[in-house]
Amino acid sequence: MFPLISPPPQVAASQPLLSPSSSSQPTLSPPQPTLSPTQSPLPVDPDFQPENLCVVLPLSPLNLHPMTTRSKNGISKRKAYSASVQFVASSQPTLMFVLLFLPNSSLKTVLNKLFACHLHYSSPPPSSKGLRKLFEAKREMLQCIFLLSDSGEVMLEKQLTGHRVDRSICAWFWDQIVSQGDSFKQQPVIASPTHYLFQIVREGITFLACTQVEMPPLMGIEFLCRVADVLSDYLEGLNEDVIKDNFVIVYELLDEMIDNGFPLTTEPNILREMIAPPNIVSKMLSVVTGNSSNVSNTLPGATASCVPWRTTDVKYANNEVYVDLVEEMDAIINRDGVLVKCEVYGEVQVNSHITGVPDLTLSFTNPSIMDDVRFHPCVRFRPWESHHILSFVPPDGLFKLMSYRVKKLKSTPIYVKPQITSDDGTCRVNVMVGIRNDPGKMIDSITVQFQLPSCVLSPDLTANHGAVTIFSNKMCTWSIDRIPKDRAPALSGTLMLETGLKRLNVFPTFQVGFRIQGVALSGLQLDKLDLRVVPSRLYKGFRAFTRSGLYEVRS
Repeated sequence: MFPLISPPPQVAASQPLLSPSSSSQPTLSPPQPTLSPTQSPLPVDPDFQPENLCVVLPLSPLNLHPMTTRSKNGISKRKAYSASVQFVASSQPTLMFVLLFLPNSSLKTVLNKLFACHLHYSSPPPSSKGLRKLFEAKREMLQCIFLLSDSGEVMLEKQLTGHRVDRSICAWFWDQIVSQGDSFKQQPVIASPTHYLFQIVREGITFLACTQVEMPPLMGIEFLCRVADVLSDYLEGLNEDVIKDNFVIVYELLDEMIDNGFPLTTEPNILREMIAPPNIVSKMLSVVTGNSSNVSNTLPGATASCVPWRTTDVKYANNEVYVDLVEEMDAIINRDGVLVKCEVYGEVQVNSHITGVPDLTLSFTNPSIMDDVRFHPCVRFRPWESHHILSFVPPDGLFKLMSYRVKKLKSTPIYVKPQITSDDGTCRVNVMVGIRNDPGKMIDSITVQFQLPSCVLSPDLTANHGAVTIFSNKMCTWSIDRIPKDRAPALSGTLMLETGLKRLNVFPTFQVGFRIQGVALSGLQLDKLDLRVVPSRLYKGFRAFTRSGLYEVRS
């Protein structure tokens, strides 16, 4: 049993300190039993050591931000006293032990501060009870991160915990890729003989994370995606040469983004204040001074703010905010021309350059068509759950406000009709492309790509519009760009098969690409964008853009 600490007793206001009859002579109280130095009125554990007793005052800092919170409305009841006992010889109690003895409201306040710069949440943060279970569980998460080139070379290794992960796991991983091919690269979670592996591939670079404990797989995958996005933003691109030239910055970013296997600071705005992006001046100074570190000596002001995703003291001469709807259409059409699947994955991207701390509200005309929504941490959940309105304090600059999916669409903007017949060792190909549903805007950057079967010896393909390119790996690309008004683009030709093969047994799948400016094919429409604190001369803009995603036509 732990010892209890209670606040000093207070004298009631109605009880007089002196006798009402005499102000010079105090009243005598009955004698109290005296306690020996070894006695105590409180129950004490025999093994209790007084020097290990610490008093924790979970008092939150003063919050002056205009955002309405539960603590400001007096919903959470705070307690002033809390005690913890440490059983190891140390001058300070461990963070874990102190947190387990905090009240529920104080625990949630502390952990919200700790996870303020955490990953995106697709649902509200967990309750205090859930946070306690989180801290009582195993603390070790990701153990190591590797960055591999397209040839399997380990470009960067970052050990995250005391348990070192040997590089032999990378050799095993690459051997599996060589033996199993691209199908192994498409598996985000892999169980090796010794570790669980999480992988993503960006621009030919494989981000590989290792762990030996049970953990949420989406957390590891999402963190790797965030690392790739931050590196691409910092280095203005992502390839093998850029990673090697900026090795120090990449390592410093990983140091700040994850701590002891747990994601820590992942907001680009805060990272830019902590670590300066590379430029010519910084590279020259590092060569002259010999100091290659770009880490700032001061802690960013946003880390102690209620809106850690936004930098402090933002000032602009012109206040602007632009909202973009960026969508990708995924569709599958079978060999009979029937639309099997058609859905749109979209993102709402906001580019904000506003002075101060703006409070924005974005509404949609038809928000009910959106499924699988996922928000930036700046979005307040209650307005969305009640009225489907996005209320948020935006980060400074370009960021992804939310993502969504619109399912079960009925049509596609263009059609692709392939016809393949084969006889006597010769295969005839005819592909036609046209507009099925006119979106009202120009459709450009139209491409049709397909892989020729390995049994094809010599292809001979021509098109009446656009250019046809056949690469050494038998990948055929037909670049159409825009569909002319006077004729429908068509691709035709013959394929010579191997000797002894009369008919084509494997039919190719056609990958279609296109781009449409100014139209959201999902039908989603923005209603209005309001600001509670409107600065002078505010400029607002909306834009839509749609491109093809996984658009397949089977033959």
